[in-house]
This record gives sequence, structure tokens and C-alpha cells, in this order.
Amino acid sequence: MTMPVRRPRGGIVQDRPLGWARNPLTEFDQLLNEMSGLIESTVGGAAPAVAWTPLADVTESDDAFHVEIELPGVKSKDIDVEANGQELVVTGEIKEKERKGVLRRSTRRTGAFEYRLRLPGEVDTEKISAQMSDGVLTITVPKAEVAKPRHIEISETSESTESSG
Repeated sequence: MTMPVRRPRGGIVQDRPLGWARNPLTEFDQLLNEMSGLIESTVGGAAPAVAWTPLADVTESDDAFHVEIELPGVKSKDIDVEANGQELVVTGEIKEKERKGVLRRSTRRTGAFEYRLRLPGEVDTEKISAQMSDGVLTITVPKAEVAKPRHIEISETSESTESSG
């Protein structure tokens, strides 16, 4: 007795019989490969590498915005920080380490990364500073003088209302 086989519309016989347990991740991989092939054929050449976004915290104080981006193992020379108009862009790349032996498991991110942050209009882009310490990039974006909160003293005046009459 022969097992029934799936025949797709193109008429090509698949290797799996009906009812065979499928791995959805394998099918997802195949779909991604087909999509990247489609992109390559329409764009021409290789598809651009997809950048990932590192984890970050953005806090605001009275005088500045503080951005802390986690980039463990990255050297400051491999990072580029740009302020373009109202956008802060941090880009770089984590290079794959050369290893000896067989890599059994890898969950660390490698490759190009990009972090974008839209800044409010009232910041001083000329005074932005960045420091790298213990795998955390800290960027300080000072607020413009106009945007800083200002405490206004209230003076007391004595009201003397004289009525003439």
C-alpha cells in the first residue's frame, strides 16, 4: 500500500506524506528565505541587513534628558552618535567573535544596531555629551535655556486704596 502525498499546485511532489508532523519553525525559515529572495529579485543585489534596537532608558531631569543604552562588549570606537535636527541616532555594530570549537548555543545579539529617539524642539544639540562605562552608553541632552523650568518669586505689594470723596 502506498501513502498519499501532497501535490502543490505546481505539481511538484513533496517528500512528506500527509499527516506527517511539521516543524512550524522550519516552515517559517523557508518563508523568510523565500521573502528575502523576492526582495533580492525586486531590489537587485543582496537585501540590506536588518539592524536591531538595543535596550534603553530615557529619563528627564530639570535641565536635561538622559539616555542610557545597553551595549555590553561594544567599544566606544564602534559606536556613532548623531544629533540631526530633532532626532538622536545611535548606530554601530557588534562583531561576531571568532571562536575555537563548536558553538552549541548562542543567544547574544550581533550585527548592526540602531537606536533612534525623537527629541523635543527645546534641546541644545550643541552641548550633547556621551560617555561609555561598564557596557552602558550614557548620552546627556541638555535642555535649551528657554525650556528649563524657572521659579518665579512672588513679591508682595501693599494695597492702599484711598477713596476720595
